[in-house]
Amino acid sequence: MRLSALYRYPLKSARAQALQSSPLDLLGLSGDRRWMLVERDNGRFLTQRAYPQMSQLSAACANDGGLVLDAPGRASLQVPVPEGDSNLRGVLIWRDTLRVPDAGDEAAQWLSEFIGKDVRLVHVPEQRTRFLPNGYGLNSDRVAFADGFPLLLIGQASLDDLVQRVGRPLEMLRFRPNLVVEGASAFAEDGWKRIRIGEMEFRVLKPCERCILTTIDPQTGERSADREPLATLKTYRQKEGDVLFGQNLVADGSGVLEVGMAVAVLE
Repeated sequence: MRLSALYRYPLKSARAQALQSSPLDLLGLSGDRRWMLVERDNGRFLTQRAYPQMSQLSAACANDGGLVLDAPGRASLQVPVPEGDSNLRGVLIWRDTLRVPDAGDEAAQWLSEFIGKDVRLVHVPEQRTRFLPNGYGLNSDRVAFADGFPLLLIGQASLDDLVQRVGRPLEMLRFRPNLVVEGASAFAEDGWKRIRIGEMEFRVLKPCERCILTTIDPQTGERSADREPLATLKTYRQKEGDVLFGQNLVADGSGVLEVGMAVAVLE
């Protein structure tokens, strides 16, 4: 087995960045989901579930830790990391409420014009990150703006199995993984508890529950009229009302991951 792809999402629910290598820290891949869009008035987070146009929004990590925004028909904008705690904004992501730095008016205006709604851009420094969902992981585990866990792994064979059932090609990026593994059987990852990639070890904590976002074409932002692949997943990957595809992980320690690294199941 080997690591066949690495993806990060600097801005939650915006386009993916494909990587050949990446440092890995307490919060997952370096720079992954450290930024988020929220409604200006109430701080509630935005995703493609309600705003599929976010699939056309590119956000790249700058060398200084800032963000470079691009979107069709718009000039790119470079956003620096907010300094200090002078401009904190209360935000809500699922059940978590936290106060994080606001990235300023210029970024808010640029993004509001693109989204068509008054939004603010926020950033999460490491000292303001969240605990994992109750009952999972250790007290030392943290997550930035990902839904619940720092890393998502999917086996390539699992997607291949789904494609065969749906009867048409499907992009892996519909499922927004960080790590893709080749060489295992379909859904082998469901049985893993601990794995090693290169020299790094990971705990496999929980299957990933899938939603309507999987029906959005990551290239066009269009939602499939037949609700695929979610409709097919429901026929054979539903458990207690949840549709499961992929596994949530946390890393033990820090290091660097590279595409091509060997993957071993430890438990």
